[in-house]
Amino acid sequence: MQTLSWIDWTVLCFTLIAIVTYGTLQTRGSKNVKDYLRGGNTSKWWTIGLSVMATQASAITFLSTPGQAFNDGMGFVQFYFGLPIAMVVICMVFIPLYYRLKVYTAYEFLENRFDLKTRTLAAILFLIQRGLAAGITIFAPAIILSVVLGWDLLTLNIIIGVLVIIYTVSGGTRAVNVTQKHQMVVIFIGMLIAFFLIVDKLPEDITFSKALEIAGASGKMEVLDFSFDLNNRYTFWSGIIGGTFLMLSYFGTDQSQVQRYLSGKSIKEMQLGLIFNGILKVPMQFFILLVGVMVFVFYQFNEAPINFNPTATEVVLNSEYAEDYKALQKEQQVIFNDKQKIIKAYMSSENDNASKYIALANEANEDIRSEARLLIDKASESQDIKIESNDKDYVFIHFILTNLPRGLIGLLLAVILSAAMSSTASELNALGSTTTIDLYKRNTSPKTEEDMVKASRWFTFAWGIIAIGVACVANLAENLIQLVNIIGSIFYGNVLGIFLLAFFFKFVRGNAVFIGALITQVLVILLFFLNEFGYINLPFLWLNFVGCALVIAIACFIQYISPNDKTIRS
Repeated sequence: MQTLSWIDWTVLCFTLIAIVTYGTLQTRGSKNVKDYLRGGNTSKWWTIGLSVMATQASAITFLSTPGQAFNDGMGFVQFYFGLPIAMVVICMVFIPLYYRLKVYTAYEFLENRFDLKTRTLAAILFLIQRGLAAGITIFAPAIILSVVLGWDLLTLNIIIGVLVIIYTVSGGTRAVNVTQKHQMVVIFIGMLIAFFLIVDKLPEDITFSKALEIAGASGKMEVLDFSFDLNNRYTFWSGIIGGTFLMLSYFGTDQSQVQRYLSGKSIKEMQLGLIFNGILKVPMQFFILLVGVMVFVFYQFNEAPINFNPTATEVVLNSEYAEDYKALQKEQQVIFNDKQKIIKAYMSSENDNASKYIALANEANEDIRSEARLLIDKASESQDIKIESNDKDYVFIHFILTNLPRGLIGLLLAVILSAAMSSTASELNALGSTTTIDLYKRNTSPKTEEDMVKASRWFTFAWGIIAIGVACVANLAENLIQLVNIIGSIFYGNVLGIFLLAFFFKFVRGNAVFIGALITQVLVILLFFLNEFGYINLPFLWLNFVGCALVIAIACFIQYISPNDKTIRS
């Protein structure tokens, strides 16, 4: 793995410094709440659309998604099938209501409809899950740079967090929006260059269509799964049902997204921005997954490490399990050599038997990689250190560092870090706004608008420090992008159910909703742990639907048995 050259450092540093400086200079000195929290309502639809996309497309997207496709194929794209549906519903229901009420946060509406305690509960649920997620979006790129530079994670978490805090605290919502627009341009350019370079690095006789055939022979091109098997985490139905509820909650009730389109110049600009996101997001995710599949094809012709995490390899080779690990490496090399002959036969004859043998060879290779992960776990346990054996998040960065020319490595690292900064900035901006509007302003009496802006800056800064703290104690889950979605799924369904009760169940009062939401949150967390420990089979994506359905059912039942509860607002 090559180290960064001065060209890479120049490209990386110039890109990051330019983004931070631009965001700070363009938006410094916001003196009133409207400018600081809603960007002065000046954003055009394309700025909103790109900002919404950048908020969701964190570094985790560009790290984990290619690794997800490398291991499991294109099926993960089904996770996003509910997004266009959610965008239409939000444009028709949520945006007109938010615009008419001129709210700064989504949770203000809940007090108008129910009561203060329901608003406060929803805001606190948001603060908990988004505060955790903000830490993970800092942690993800820190892992990369710890591998690249050999720096410790603590230092990197602090550096990345501080860079984001500088322009987010300085310029507020407008700073986030204007920087995200340019960050998305950098991201699109970088990923396109990476894709074409991967295809270019394939053997001369392997065209793009042949590469897809090779990927298909190992099941990597299976996009749609119409089964109702709950053991399959990503299916068409989980994407359409669970995904729709997740996206409705995320884009309709999560302040980190709501704040992006509340900055729009008009209701039409807000709606066009979300429709733009709905049209472009699924193809973008499909493309990023395709990049991961092409990396898989690349490693059909180029030897890959048995584990893509170099630190894990170093630990196991310096342990009592070194010989066993080396034996697995030799087995992998034998499989790789045999696979070359099989692929050559397949490309010349394209017969089904050769296709089956490619799949069998890759299955055997995956079995060896699984055995290697077990050895890494044993080695790390024997040395009493925490090393992540699951290497999905290291696949793409390994390819970048070992195969791309100098200069482009710096660009791709800038892409990943730009994504991290854009997503974290949105989260900190929303955390600061929600704390200011829904907790501080509602329970105190700030004297002037400058007091409100000052308070929002301090709350944003405080959440930045908390996010850095979460990043410093975070550990890798099975996959970072799954970890973020798991955290969201535990809370989002409940919050979405509260909003749907507000929109469509006019007979339900505040007390019933508040009690129903508390009970639901406990039940959802319980269901999650029952699934984790194997007592039930309920993939996390379904928690969005279950949480939403539970809070609606429980609130309606409580209201039915307490008909005299009159705590309702118009």
